[in-house]
Amino acid sequence: MKQTIDRLFENAILEKEAYCDLIINLEKKEYEKELRYLFTKARQMRERYYGNKIYTRGLIEFSNYCKNDCYYCGIRRGNTKAERYRLSPEEILACADEGYRLGFRTIVLQSGEDASYSTDQIGSLVAALKEKHPDIAVTLSLGEREREVYQYWYDCGADRYLLRHETAVKAHYERLHPAELSFEHRIQCLYDLKEIGYQTGAGFMVGSPFQKTEDLAEDILFLKKLSPHMAGIGPFIAQKDSPFAEYPNGTLTQTLILLALVRLTLKNVLLPATTALGTIAPDGREKGILAGANVVMPNLSPVSVRKKYQLYDNKICTGEESAQCRKCLENRVRLAGCELVTDRGDYAETMIAS
Repeated sequence: MKQTIDRLFENAILEKEAYCDLIINLEKKEYEKELRYLFTKARQMRERYYGNKIYTRGLIEFSNYCKNDCYYCGIRRGNTKAERYRLSPEEILACADEGYRLGFRTIVLQSGEDASYSTDQIGSLVAALKEKHPDIAVTLSLGEREREVYQYWYDCGADRYLLRHETAVKAHYERLHPAELSFEHRIQCLYDLKEIGYQTGAGFMVGSPFQKTEDLAEDILFLKKLSPHMAGIGPFIAQKDSPFAEYPNGTLTQTLILLALVRLTLKNVLLPATTALGTIAPDGREKGILAGANVVMPNLSPVSVRKKYQLYDNKICTGEESAQCRKCLENRVRLAGCELVTDRGDYAETMIAS
């Protein structure tokens, strides 16, 4: 198994079966040494491109309205128990200003697919952020749109776009989403974003309902083909008011394995240690960093609305002020032997000179 990990480290292209073998066996207790070896090689690969730097993104979740009805999501259209909210442009800009004061140089604007914010309004918001803070990167995470909308927001100054594909297997996708959502359209959106020029982020859930080991291998192979700049990988966590409320959560160990395998496959990808990791284990984000992650995304949204943006249950950091959350992350990152930095944290095209 170490030989397979070494092959991956040295840029070999693994077959689907080899990924499946790693995913299945590395969770077994008898392969504990090999699992530690995988994490060591993942950290070494991250250090080739990013050193010990961990980048922060200030996340503003500005609306939990969504037109879609994805079966796993707590803000799905059909969840009548969700307490809905929308932030005004003025409130969003105030959150961004606070983030800038705290040292964040990437601002992420995230919401459900909420049509009450027009294409022009989002574009104006992006332009206002870039005018006020020219040294920041603006990341959007607003779901599926048509190519001309993505192009307009890019022209307004958006730098990055996050759109998790959730699963690269069409049959699996269709078991997680209602019929009105198209697997083909989701994938096309990702290619459109890359072609336009965004630093593009894809990603998937680990341990989602009906998922097979082969599906996870396909996720890695899809990411290899797409070659995104960012990959968001987190465990499935059940939401009590969703159709999947009774399904088991994804596991910490399997998620960490997938993080490390993606790091070794995509090499210089920007890879978050997600809030979901910290939700399923108190030290989940630290372990994510030790498995090759190099991004954390603390919340800049007003404390009054954070508990309302519940994609899944028991989400952490919903009651902390932004400054508290940042200080907490600094300590956690230091415990993982890394340094939390304040620059934009762009995608590294080349290795750090040795």
